[in-house]
Order: sequence, then structure tokens, then C-alpha cells
Amino acid sequence: MTTSQQESAPPPAAGALGAGREPEGPAEGAARVAAGPVGALGAGRERERPAGDAAPVAAVAAGPGGPAGAAGSGGARMPWEELVSTALVGADRRGVAPEDLLEQAAVQTVRMRAGRRPRGGRPPAPAPEETLPAVSAQAGDRLARMLAGEQARLLPEWLEVAASRRVRVPARLIPGLLDLGARDRSVRSHLAAVTGARGRWLAGLNDAWAYLLEEAAHVPPAEVWEFGTSGDRRAFLAALRERDPGAARDLLGRGWPAETPEDRAAFVAILASGLTMDDEPFLEAALDDRRREVRQAAADLLTRLPGSRLGRRMSERAGRLVRPEGRGLRAEPPKACDSTMERDGVRARPPAGMAQRGWWLQQVVAHTPLSFWRAHVGLAPGAVVRLPLGDWAREVRMGWTRAAILQRDAEWARALFEAEPLTDLLAVLPPEEQSNRAAELVRGQQVDGQMIMMLGGVARPWGPQLTKAVLKKIVETAETQPWNAGELIRLAGERLDPAVHARAHEVPELAAILRFRFDMTKELS
Repeated sequence: MTTSQQESAPPPAAGALGAGREPEGPAEGAARVAAGPVGALGAGRERERPAGDAAPVAAVAAGPGGPAGAAGSGGARMPWEELVSTALVGADRRGVAPEDLLEQAAVQTVRMRAGRRPRGGRPPAPAPEETLPAVSAQAGDRLARMLAGEQARLLPEWLEVAASRRVRVPARLIPGLLDLGARDRSVRSHLAAVTGARGRWLAGLNDAWAYLLEEAAHVPPAEVWEFGTSGDRRAFLAALRERDPGAARDLLGRGWPAETPEDRAAFVAILASGLTMDDEPFLEAALDDRRREVRQAAADLLTRLPGSRLGRRMSERAGRLVRPEGRGLRAEPPKACDSTMERDGVRARPPAGMAQRGWWLQQVVAHTPLSFWRAHVGLAPGAVVRLPLGDWAREVRMGWTRAAILQRDAEWARALFEAEPLTDLLAVLPPEEQSNRAAELVRGQQVDGQMIMMLGGVARPWGPQLTKAVLKKIVETAETQPWNAGELIRLAGERLDPAVHARAHEVPELAAILRFRFDMTKELS
């Protein structure tokens, strides 16, 4: 079945049995035999069986016209793909009566949901024993309510707190959480920690949940480097990098050619921890990797090393492309993106709507060490960002912004944020400064989408100044523009310290969210 055919096939019957599996063919199904207390909850993928060990459920599949016919059609059964095609182009254009088309589709749907009788199927191996303690009954009940829709926006925080406490969720809730992870990548790393051994066992039985095996459940023993899953190997490398950066780099070097492209890119990113010039030869060599993602990850790290060969090459390019002129700077984008630029992480094809040469200029500036500009212009960052830049000002400033984020340079981030308060720049600043700068903006402007985006970039819990400014802004806005207060209330409910719930009594919705989080955290402690 092709991807488009899979997407057009009807969904399986609702319920935990087979949750997350693909619809099965008319003459196919699966014997769902599960081991462990959760039974069939995790059985979403058909296990291998000898040919002929299961028979179609003919009595269910057959309509009045018999097993080979369609109910009321009097003729041969139309394949599901043809039914979909006919419905898309129109029954009349295919010479099929609409009622016959619907009747055949209904029969086919029953056939595909019917399954088949198990005959000698092999059950999966039992789930391993759990090693983590379970959450309290109160915490499990709250999680069940959240999965059912109550304060669902707080689910990521519940999972994050539970993962930090090294506890696992009730087994009955694992399928729903794994379905959530299939839709939302942002929660997957925490799911791997809180679903325990049972979660990984279920992930091995259902292709839709297999993503969990790419995440790390815990820091594993040393032998996992040879035999572990991708997620466990990444966790092991990250832990080794924290303890001994050189040993982690040497371990990568020994088996580098045999790693998958996805793992190579992830492993390079892990080297960001403890990055020094000792890593430069390895990263320089990674610029010759076949995969763009690997080259890009290596270039991003080398940008943080002003003394690297890539840093020197980019400085030379930036010096030719952006020159002092009068009281400002004059930029001239590259005329071409050659192979040496692409090797250094410059992508030739621009995003939709962006000029090609401007895109190249932005990337060169973004990968130029920020220390270069002080020497090139003779000014501090705060003065450099205020210089006139001519026709290509936006591309140069976007390049500086990207460079400040890549190089985690707080001085440049501060200067650029004062010129244009972009959310991404806040993440470079220390948490207290993030909160205080955001508070200044909240006090000085009306609630709008830009404010919400900016506040979304401030890590929780918000500091005292921002908390005070936001509470005051909510009360003011609720009185004058109540239609604008809703999203700010919900965001504040997620980011304020939940211990301040008593201070939010003037805004009942906010107080309720904060109290919910306060109780949630207490139950997980």
C-alpha cells in the first residue's frame, strides 16, 4: 500500500486493542496476544507467523453476495483503492451508483476491521521488570484527567517534573501517552523516562510507537555503546562527554564511518558540551561528511571557536563582503556560492521569498566569529549594531542575531535585543536578565501577538519583576480589552511560579491554573 493509500484508508476501530496500528487489509488482521498486566494495550503490530496459520473471518467479511461479492452489488468486490479513487473523482463519472459505492465501502471497512482467528500465533516475550517506582495514586489520577483534556497544556510540565523525579506512570496510561508522543515530538524525551520498561516493551510491538526506542530512558552501562538503541547510545555519549570530553571524542572517532547519518549529526551536537579547540580537528573533518545535517552541525560548533580554520575562513569572507564606509558599513553579497562555502555550512538554496545572494550573505555573517567585528570596525557591539548598513542591513543584522545565538554571546545578544527585541535573543541571556528585560517590555506596550511571542521565550519560573508586571497587565487588559487577555492568562498560568496562586485571586482563571500546577508538583514530590 502506498503512503497516499494508507492515508486514505479508514481508521481501525476505537479502543486500546491495536491502538496506533495501521488499518489491515481485507484478508488480513492480527492475532493480538499480549503478555504482562496491560494485555493487549500495546499490541499494535502483527508478529511474524508461518504462512497459513490464520484464516480470514469470512462470515463477517461476506455480504449478501457471498465472500467474493459486495453487499447489494451483485458483482465482484471493488478493491479499497478503487473505492477511494471513485469517491474522489465522483461515482457518476465512474458509472457507479452512489448508494452502491457507500455500501461497498461499508462492507470493506467491516472486513478490514474484522481481523482473523489466531491459530498458533507466538506471543511476545513478557515485559521486563520495572526498576523505577510508580507515581502516587493522586498523581496518576491527575495525569489521567489531563490526558482526557483537563489542563492539557500542562502535560509537558507534568512529564518533565516526573522525569526529573525518576518515577514512572501507571501502566494503563502508557498507550495514551505514546499516542501523544506520536503526535508531539517535544514530549518524547520525557516519555522515554516516565513510561519505564513497559513503555519500551510496547514500543517494540507497535510501529507507531517505535520512536520511543530512539530516546534515552536512562544513562545506560558502558556496553550499550555497542548494542544499545540510538537513544541510549546518545545518552551514554552525553554522560561521557560531561565526565571526560576527550574520551567521548575519541570514542566517536573510532567508529565514525559506521554510524548512521542521523546519529552522526546528533553525536556532533553533543560535542557542544565542553567544546574546546581540542575538538577542532574532528569537527573540521566532519565538514567533509556526505550529509548536509552533519556538515551544518559541525559548522555551527566551529563558529564558537574563533581560532578554528572555519572561523578564519569566514572572517576573511566577511571582511571582503562587509566593509567600513564613511560612518557606517557597506555590504556586498557574494556573487556565487561555491563548493568551499557549501563545505563551510553555507546552504545554496534560500528559503522561499528570500533573495539568493542575501541568503548567502546572512549565512557568512552568521558563521563569522563575533570577535572579528570589534577588530574590523573598531567599535563595541552596542555601537556596531547601530551603524548604518545600506541596502543589505536586514541580512547583516539577521546574520549577527544568528551568530549571537550560535556563539551564546550575551554581550551581542543584549545589544541586538535593545535594537530589536527578538525572542530568540532572550534565550542567550541569564535567566534573571531574561525576566527583567521582558518585564520592561510588558510595562511599556499593549498586549499583542508580539508580546506573547516574546514572553514565550522566557523560561519558567518568571522572576519577581516580570510576575508583577504581567499580573498588573492582565488586570488592566481584562478590564479594558478582555478579548486580548485570554492567551496572556494561559501563558502566565504556565510560566509563573505556581506558589503565587494566592496572589492571582483577581483573575480566577489564572489562579485556577496556578493552583492546579501547585497541586500537581506537590503530588510528584
